Amino acid sequence: MVSRADPHAIARLAAIVEWSFDAIVSKDLNSIITSWNPAAARLFGYTEEEAVGQSVRMLIPEHLQAEEETIIERIKHGEAVESFETTRVRKDGTLIAVSITISPIKNARGRIIGASKIARDITVAKEHERRIRLLMREVNHRVKNQFAVILSMVRETTKRSTDPAELESQIRERIMALSRSHDLLVTSDWTGASLRDLVLEHLRPFGHEDRISVSGPDITLQSNAVQALGMAFHELGTNSAKYGALAHDMGKLTVGWMFKIGSSGKREMALSWEEVSPGISAAEAEDARKGFGTVVLKRVAPQALSGASVLEHEAGRYAWRLEAPLESVAVQSPLHGTG
Repeated sequence: MVSRADPHAIARLAAIVEWSFDAIVSKDLNSIITSWNPAAARLFGYTEEEAVGQSVRMLIPEHLQAEEETIIERIKHGEAVESFETTRVRKDGTLIAVSITISPIKNARGRIIGASKIARDITVAKEHERRIRLLMREVNHRVKNQFAVILSMVRETTKRSTDPAELESQIRERIMALSRSHDLLVTSDWTGASLRDLVLEHLRPFGHEDRISVSGPDITLQSNAVQALGMAFHELGTNSAKYGALAHDMGKLTVGWMFKIGSSGKREMALSWEEVSPGISAAEAEDARKGFGTVVLKRVAPQALSGASVLEHEAGRYAWRLEAPLESVAVQSPLHGTG
């Protein structure tokens, strides 16, 4: 307790209040403001002259007015008021999240004559909490979605394989492909991933970069599109390395995309995967492309993107084409021409 006869201690306390980064406001038992430090002026927008003598209720949103009644009643009865988080309103009408600590003010006789309030701006902290909650919900959703995809993958792969060793290898490779797509999303905080990066990431394990061409305007894919197209590129790349362009020295693989106006009048992305090699036979292409990969290319990927796809295979050539609305594919519509 500071003695009234100790001017140095009083000066130190005054300096603390003056230079505090937190708003420090005192009020009487009628909720009338009696002091207002510079931090309070910065936080709430009222100058000291505008605030002192006014009711502290001007800082409290209409739906929270009961808070002040409770605070005053507890202060009058000498009860402690624990720190709490709430919302206050600035002079310009904007709301602000604050943490408030309230202490009673006593006169020389020990009688409670008012209260001192310290308000700290916690807007940034609350925004961080909100973002974390959103991220956790997103992660929870994505994990459940990944489990569903893996279960479907295992089921469809099992239907089409009778060799246990081959089954294990295929499932392991497909789960690793999902992991590569997942890594791209984690790197971007789940905001999406570049289509170019996605293609290159899924082609990287197969090598032969000198025989691969990737081109197209910049586009950031939605997380759902990253997963669906990632699965498609893995299946295409795996089969190309076994039976297609990447399995033959003269083979060439071209992946490209463009934007166009679809029949509905809306912008679409047109994606093409084309392999050319004298070593590709029509019969081999037809047999090899059957299985889970075909399910992904013809059904899973296009349905996930609200689009449509076409598979073309003949001697010396294999192609997969996909068209889908940009709103189902991109994080935001790219500011490029329609191609």
